[in-house]
Parts: sequence; structure tokens; C-alpha cells
Amino acid sequence: MMSLMSESYGYKRVWNASNVAFCAAIALIGAFVLGTCGASASEIRPQDAAAQGAARDARIVSIGGAVTEILFALGVGDKVVAVDQTSQFPAAARALPQVGYARALSPEGVLSAGPSLIIAIEGAGPKSTLDVLKAASVPVVIVPEVHTPEGVVEKIRAIAKAVGEDARGRALADAVRADFAAVEAAVTALPTRPKAVFVLAASGGSATVGGTGTSADAMLRLAGATNAMASVHGYKPAVDEAAMAADPDAVVVMKGSGQELPPETIFALPAFMGTPAARDRRHVAMWGSYLLGFGPRTPQAVLDLARALHPGARLADLPPRAWADGQ
Repeated sequence: MMSLMSESYGYKRVWNASNVAFCAAIALIGAFVLGTCGASASEIRPQDAAAQGAARDARIVSIGGAVTEILFALGVGDKVVAVDQTSQFPAAARALPQVGYARALSPEGVLSAGPSLIIAIEGAGPKSTLDVLKAASVPVVIVPEVHTPEGVVEKIRAIAKAVGEDARGRALADAVRADFAAVEAAVTALPTRPKAVFVLAASGGSATVGGTGTSADAMLRLAGATNAMASVHGYKPAVDEAAMAADPDAVVVMKGSGQELPPETIFALPAFMGTPAARDRRHVAMWGSYLLGFGPRTPQAVLDLARALHPGARLADLPPRAWADGQ
């Protein structure tokens, strides 16, 4: 994501300080360590959904950007009738009705789409909403969120099982696994491990950064970088002295999140003013859902991040993938 939603959704302070678009973008963050929904009575297993006949001719409400991407990659996007605010890719998903923010769903909003199947990323809720949906006899499949390559593969398998597309799921999972392996081999061969910081937000002269247990941390490591804020757990404000001691070589931010963080803003912060990143203007901006979503496009995102963090490195392109085209 990283149990995705505890991280992406654990930003109540950021939520209060930011707009809905920003929160939607960070929701993908599993540093997204998404907190589990718990042993909710409304949760069913993917195989149960298929067995109950919910998969065929389904009207699917998709909760979670990665869930939505996988559904479209599996070729069942035409069955998706509504999505949550974090579902920003592919473009067809942005044209669908929205049922709200994944961590703050209302039963009325979800049921208004007339779903026969709800597929939600781990951490969606609240539990009271999921319980109401169960009482309405709508199957709800909760998809585990783990911010690792294998976690993405398992996510694909679970969703494919839920919609009765096991064969397509295997093909997609195999392709994504191969892409991860290719990127890992290329990154492992790189001679350096630059220090980088992910900045989620900035206000009042301080930055909120992604520490260990976040999707941002996982992405930095996959891209062959060292998280310079690894001493921090989760997304937290960075103490200026600690950030300067971290001495990052690059700063990574999200774009399209509702709060733009251009180089002039980042490098004016006391925490980063005197760092190598500021000196070299090493500022990397990537779309939030692409960078932190941990869906089928994540190998491509890792490759793009690795290229940005290792300028001059020759990293081979991945094979063209239909599900990774566009933004």
C-alpha cells in the first residue's frame, strides 16, 4: 500500500488541514500502512463472492484506487458502476459516480449505486457502514493491502477470484510479477543508494514526511534509495534538525494531490534548505495514485522513480502494458 489504509487514512491531522482532493490522493498511500478493518461480519472471502454468483453480471462498486485499476486491467471495467475518491485511473474511472472517501463511506452513498458486489481495499469503512451493507445482502470483499511486489500480485489474484476471472487474473499477476522482477534486477545493479525523503505536505514552515511503515518508504526502497527519514514511523512532521541531519540527496512529492509542492516551496523549508537535495535541486514529483497506489502500474512507477533518483543510470524500459498506458 504496508497495511495501506492505516497509513493512507491515518492522516486525520492532514485531513483537517487539507482539501478533499489531497486526502483522496494520500488515501492511496498505504504507507499506506492500511489498518485492517478487523473481523467485520460484513467481510466475505473472494471465493465466496464468486460461489454466491455475485461475480457474473455484477454491478461492482470499487473502493480503493488499486482495486479499481485491477478491475479495469482484468477487463471488467464495464461492470464497475461507482468508485471512491481515490480511484483516479484509468480515465474511464474518473467518469464514474463517486461514493465518497474510502475511509468515511456512508451506506446511503454506496447503496445508491445499486451494487450487487462491493470490492474494497483493506481499511475501507467505517465498520458500521460495512455492517449495514451486509444487512442489505450486498457481498463485500475486502482486499488485503501489503506494500510489496508479492502483495500486489496477491491483490490481483484476490480481485480476479472475486469477479470470476481467475485465468485473466493469473495472466495479469504473472505479467506484473515479471515487471517487478525486471525492475528489481536493474535496481540491484545500480552502484549507489541515494538518500531521499518523501514529503506528503508542508505548512507553517514544516514538512510532513513518510517514515518507515509507509507506502512511500516501500517505494523509495524498491527504487534503490535509502529513506533518509527512516527514524520516523508513519507520516509525521519532520523536526528541522532531524531532517537536516538526514541530509537527503533528493525530495519526492506527489502532484495532482490538491496541494502542490514545487521546488521553491520545498527548498525554502528550514528542514531542507541546506541539504544536497536543495543544492542540486533534486525534486521529484509524481502522480499520487501512480507513486503510492501499489496496483498493477507499480513496476512502471518504481522504474520512473529509480530513473529520477539515479540520474544518468541506464535502466531498460519495461514491456508495453495496456493497463499502464495514460494517466
